[in-house]
Amino acid sequence: MTCLVHILEGWIGVQQLEDYLNFINYLLWVFTPLIVLILPYFTIFLLYLTIIFLHIYKRKNVLKEAYSHNLWDGARKTVATVWDGHAAVWHGYEVHGIEKIPEKGPALIIFYHGAIPIDYYYFMARIFIHTGRTCRVVADHFVFKVPGFSLLLDVFCALHGPREKCVEVLKSGHLLAISPGGVREALLSDETYSIIWGDRKGFAQVAIDAKVPIIPMFTQNIREGFRSLGGTNKECSSRTDR
Repeated sequence: MTCLVHILEGWIGVQQLEDYLNFINYLLWVFTPLIVLILPYFTIFLLYLTIIFLHIYKRKNVLKEAYSHNLWDGARKTVATVWDGHAAVWHGYEVHGIEKIPEKGPALIIFYHGAIPIDYYYFMARIFIHTGRTCRVVADHFVFKVPGFSLLLDVFCALHGPREKCVEVLKSGHLLAISPGGVREALLSDETYSIIWGDRKGFAQVAIDAKVPIIPMFTQNIREGFRSLGGTNKECSSRTDR
């Protein structure tokens, strides 16, 4: 390694290159914890940036609402493109098995709940870009109480149940996503990816009542992305299967 450094010094004409490299390595060591701590806040910032954009879009298109049944499609496409770009650049996000998501008709998607369900945001964006479909999702009650989130949840068709509402959504021909573990799984699970569902089997009854297929989805590295030091930029990939 020392020999290589000396060769580079002679090639680029910079003396004491090894000292510069050591200094850069030291800076990375110092600032890596800060970067890891900032990442979740950056995600929150991106969420609120999305909300601000939706409010601007709503103001601009308020007069068109009476004449269009797809008022929010333009906003959804813009937001989906931004989130999909963030997914690809920041996490190298990929979806394997996306062809198993039906282009028409209902399906129930079951997914593991990471510490931050950013993988679902990415998945929803990718689905909208590829199929033009909005995947409904069951969200926890507290999400509907977060300041500023009401418009975001409304535009992307989030609901908090109950079971009858989920069946109704599926029978209407929509895609619906549910994470049975919910917030408890987000808080108590770890890098072993233990599933914390307890007795939550309502999603199975929803699928039976609506007579729809269940498509399980799992995102590799979703835990490491936000809990392990140095694992922030690991590639993420979602896999869907029937």
